[in-house]
Amino acid sequence: MQAQEILRMLRLPELGDLSQFFRSLSATTLVSMGALAAILAYWFTHRPKALQPPCNLLMQSEEVEGSGGARRSVIGDSQQLFTHYYDDARTMYEVFRRGLRISGNGPCLGFRNPKQPYQWLSYQEVADRAEFLGSGLLQHNCKPCTDQFIGVFAQNRPEWIIAELACYTYSMVVVPLYDTLGPGAVRYIINTADISTVIVDKPQKAVVLLEHVERKETPGLKLIILMEPFEEALKDRGQECGVVIKSMQDVEDCGQQNHCDPVPPKPSDLSIVCFTSGTTGNPKGAMLTHGNVVADFSGFLKVTEKVIFPRQDDVLISFLPLAHMFERVIQSVVYCHGGRVGFFQGDIRLLSDDMKALCPTIFPVVPRLLNRMYDKIFSQADTPLKRWLLEFAAKRKQAEVRSGIIRNDSIWDELFFNKVQASLGGCVRMIVTGAAPASPTVLGFLRAALGCQVYEGYGQTECTAGCTFTTPGDWTSGHVGAPLPCNHIKLVDVEELNYWTSKGEGEICVRGPNVFKGYLKDPERTKEALDDDGWLHTGDIGKWLPTGTLKIIDRKKHIFKLAQGEYVAPEMIENIYIRSEPVAQVYVHGDSLKAFLVGIVVPDPEVMPSWAQKRGIEGTYADLCTNKELKKAILEDMLRLGKESGLHSFEQVKAIHIHSDMFSVQNGLLTPTLKAKRPELREYFKKQIEELYSTSM
Repeated sequence: MQAQEILRMLRLPELGDLSQFFRSLSATTLVSMGALAAILAYWFTHRPKALQPPCNLLMQSEEVEGSGGARRSVIGDSQQLFTHYYDDARTMYEVFRRGLRISGNGPCLGFRNPKQPYQWLSYQEVADRAEFLGSGLLQHNCKPCTDQFIGVFAQNRPEWIIAELACYTYSMVVVPLYDTLGPGAVRYIINTADISTVIVDKPQKAVVLLEHVERKETPGLKLIILMEPFEEALKDRGQECGVVIKSMQDVEDCGQQNHCDPVPPKPSDLSIVCFTSGTTGNPKGAMLTHGNVVADFSGFLKVTEKVIFPRQDDVLISFLPLAHMFERVIQSVVYCHGGRVGFFQGDIRLLSDDMKALCPTIFPVVPRLLNRMYDKIFSQADTPLKRWLLEFAAKRKQAEVRSGIIRNDSIWDELFFNKVQASLGGCVRMIVTGAAPASPTVLGFLRAALGCQVYEGYGQTECTAGCTFTTPGDWTSGHVGAPLPCNHIKLVDVEELNYWTSKGEGEICVRGPNVFKGYLKDPERTKEALDDDGWLHTGDIGKWLPTGTLKIIDRKKHIFKLAQGEYVAPEMIENIYIRSEPVAQVYVHGDSLKAFLVGIVVPDPEVMPSWAQKRGIEGTYADLCTNKELKKAILEDMLRLGKESGLHSFEQVKAIHIHSDMFSVQNGLLTPTLKAKRPELREYFKKQIEELYSTSM
């Protein structure tokens, strides 16, 4: 068929008539075509682009040859574990000095008074004050070496960082103390670490420490340094029991007048002893070197370097406790790049107000806070139509997220999510969550609603903070990412729980330059955690997914974390509650996605009727098991026993279900040695547990 015939069939001009065809086009048509071309060109250049992952998301880790099944990250030089990212930042002292240099003495630490803008200390101001404080400590009998432990007992604030940097400047070691450990634990840490000097924020904490000295419980404590003003009577009280009370400003002034040259640490030197609250017995002091901390955050930098690398204009909101390594590692990343850290006012209820004033770009959180955000967003959708529209918009954005597009400028953001983003300051570009597992539902929704990259990590204090991390571009949920480039991870068989490495399941073990050196003065528990080959045994049960990511599926011991990151030992709690007179059996359940405990209680058929009768409640055993007033009375008695036994509030059950039949070997809920079969109990009471959580929120 000839060309002219084809053109005729398509109703297009023949080749010889093309010039006449173009001349016949009106100027208006040409303008319209030009406008359309411009629109198409603009769309092609400005259309949302998918984030490019740093590796193949279908193979995020690989097996290390000859390692017995250990896996490593495929990012970076996988043959060599990461120890540092910058040659000039191998200790925490050098990390801060690098930030000072590249920031050009920019703003460093921010704080604010109620309803006021943030005020900033520059990098040089912080460095100078740290040298003055450190020099002042040397004038008060402290030694510039890693045998000198300095306690810090304070809420997040600039002085915390100044105190920490003062220690690093003179090779001393920081030992954080925190309220939730309880008074007995504070006493234990001071004595175990031979702490003679504690830096505190408020006079009330100084009083707590003095009471220990007065009772001759901490004879080694000789100096308390206060960040805030205090009355002369406190100084007199200290003098009576041999403790010097000084203001932080006085010690800094002393150091300025008697300045000493810095004595910087080496990467192998101890930087911090971070005591973990544990679940039973005394706290354990995890010894972490400068090299441990630098290796851990360097692994994070390597994973994110091509996607969302930290910048000098980054701002972090600090509200998670500095006594925990998760917050401190994230902050170290910011200091290393000359960024800013703004501290909240100290009241979590004012956090949103602080964020609006600060406009942070980096937001470290725990799952409990994400859950609150999620609940608050949906609580405002108070009609079926509003909820449908919110879910519809979220699904549209979640579809973008699945295709790798993360943005906050879509039509759905304009209509639904911009207010949510504004409540966080409107500038957040990265959220990092850790300390406990995050709900896949919540994580998926917030990735869409907040329009920023949300990463999840897994680890523990003993590996500094993290050992796995979400790979950029992998926005799926239900796993904790791949190994960081600073460590290897392997699974080992757990025969008693029927987890086998041949099935890709087992206890998670970690080895690398981010793994701690052991527990302070506790060789027995150190040996339990670290084997002869240097593998840290975490006690968590993991499973390798086909993509090379890790999923947490259980706990080796019957210990678990709540959503706020607190560890709970249910058997210890059960042993307390079982002393309640009407209680024959009790099962305490916790969920790492929930913030509180619930319980299943089997009353004693012989005791409960008379116990109930004393409280004016009559009925048969079956009737009493369904009586709401009696359930309330049993719960109150259990809580009383828990309080008398020193349980923390998070260790107390919030709600109970009364079950009339005993747990037994015959019904599969007890072992032949009459121990509770916890997985079976969890499954057997799954419906009741779900109801307890849904009605107790």
